[in-house]
Amino acid sequence: MPAPGVCLNIMEARHKQDGYGSSANPEGFLNQDYKQLKQYCLIQGVRYIDDMFPPDRNSIGHGLLRPSDLDLVVWLRPAKIAPNPSFVLDGISRFDFGQGVLGNCWFLASIGALTFQNHVLGQVVPLEQTFDENYCGLFHFRFWRFGRWVDVIIDDKLPTINGRLIFVHSKDPNEFWPALLEKAYAKVCGSYADMCAGTPAEAMMDFTGGVHMCIQLSDPPKNLWELMYRAGSSNSLMGCGTPQGTSANTVLPNGLVQGHAYTVTGMMSQGKLVNLVRLWNPWGKGEWKGDWSDQSLLWQTVSAHDRKTCHSVDDDGEFWMTMEDFCKFYTDLDICCTSPDFLDGNSSSRWNTSTYEGRWVAGTTAGGCMNNRDSFWTNPQYRVKIDGPYSEKDGGKNMLVSLMQKPDKRNRRLVQNVHIGFSVFEYKTQKGKFPATFFNTRQPVAQTKAYLDARDVMEFLLLKPAEYLIVPSTFSANETASFLLIIQSKPVHSTTRVHLDIQLIWKIIGVFFLYKDIFFKTDVSRTGTLSLSELRNAFMASGMRVSDDMLNLMALRYGASSGHMSLESFISLILRLDCMFSKSSYLSFTALVTCLFLYFQWMYISMYT
Repeated sequence: MPAPGVCLNIMEARHKQDGYGSSANPEGFLNQDYKQLKQYCLIQGVRYIDDMFPPDRNSIGHGLLRPSDLDLVVWLRPAKIAPNPSFVLDGISRFDFGQGVLGNCWFLASIGALTFQNHVLGQVVPLEQTFDENYCGLFHFRFWRFGRWVDVIIDDKLPTINGRLIFVHSKDPNEFWPALLEKAYAKVCGSYADMCAGTPAEAMMDFTGGVHMCIQLSDPPKNLWELMYRAGSSNSLMGCGTPQGTSANTVLPNGLVQGHAYTVTGMMSQGKLVNLVRLWNPWGKGEWKGDWSDQSLLWQTVSAHDRKTCHSVDDDGEFWMTMEDFCKFYTDLDICCTSPDFLDGNSSSRWNTSTYEGRWVAGTTAGGCMNNRDSFWTNPQYRVKIDGPYSEKDGGKNMLVSLMQKPDKRNRRLVQNVHIGFSVFEYKTQKGKFPATFFNTRQPVAQTKAYLDARDVMEFLLLKPAEYLIVPSTFSANETASFLLIIQSKPVHSTTRVHLDIQLIWKIIGVFFLYKDIFFKTDVSRTGTLSLSELRNAFMASGMRVSDDMLNLMALRYGASSGHMSLESFISLILRLDCMFSKSSYLSFTALVTCLFLYFQWMYISMYT
């Protein structure tokens, strides 16, 4: 009998504690094992074809190509495209490739940033892969996906029209790492079409497994230049975007493309008054035409050494502009890093990272934002203790909180994000879960500026030494979704999820075993769920009699889309009915259900492992 979904989540957590899903030991995406598949292909003497992302029109996706063009697509291996295919030629550079017909400039801008960080690059792109020794048409790449690293396997059949690659292509036709990397990420997204439109932060986070900072350039921090300079000197990836225009890919008279993603590739100061930012267009061409552009006469004012080192007149998509123009013509700056150690300019200051996976469940832990006063307290709660130096004078920060929602669908374009955010409260003494009365009498000391339907939201905070409670939530109540909470803070800090009194758990163990036995005795079909008729028998065994209409309503409310009910849903329903009949308080009921969920998760792991 397969383990229910909640058990799989707990098993994943246990595997993660053992190092599975880490950067050193990534898990196989879609349960595919690179070593096993490669060994099989070499023994059998066959070229690999990926049945999980096959070379057909489904992998290209809907709406990307016209039907007439889609009919012309032929999937070819590199040896059929170029005379001497290589994975990498003369190292990896942002100048190796240019964008194809796919609107994924955000992804390619992220690759441009990735090429500057060799350590991060080697984690994402295993560079030992070749078309020579032990070649069997099988390649793999690694991405960080919502809390764990995955190893993504692909075959090397690439979509072409008239023998030419239709998506990303290398400047040297014999180099194929960009096209293969793009295909691996398309597999993760569901199809090539699912890669259309996005922000550099999404891919940069998937490259680093780190934390994301977003800076609005309309209101930048006073130390923006210093912040970017330190980020550029660390293992950080930086990208930015221009404002959306009336139509896609419109090139303005100043040379910039509307609604387009760029890579930040360098920083330079010219004297005390001019700070320059270097940017790169993933098209591989098309550049800024204003001050300090390639053709600007201002380059005649710098030394011959700086001009030789930094100035290029090639139309390679890379250009310089002043910090003032950068903030004027770009909307936001994304910085992704494995750790925000560079933020305070002190390389010896190591920030601590805590990561928590959680879930908002309609009817139990999805309390919505603070507008929902009666239910806000039911959201997941996390305690944080902040110690160490504190000063408001230099504008420094000591905590970064990132909240990411996890998708419920593989295809990226089908994911419907809910509006998410979080609030931070200071407290002095409080045991157990914070009740509604706590939030009715206090205002948050910090919170997200707005609830956004984005993949992640973040806030960079300065908090005085104290104990704090972080409450992540959806904007509306009763919205079910999974999330990842990442807390980065200066030492010393500690974080714990608010837990319930252990004595209460022991009190309900007997109740748990009673309902568990009833569940499995009435599950005569041995599916791990209860059908409608089995549910009726379970109620009778519990000493409860319900009408057919009520039974149908309860199956609809607590059952899956098939109408069948899992063990956790059955216990939750029985307890709610029992509390209603005994007139128990809602607070006691919620505590009881939460404790019970913790216990049956532990029990299920013991049963299935």
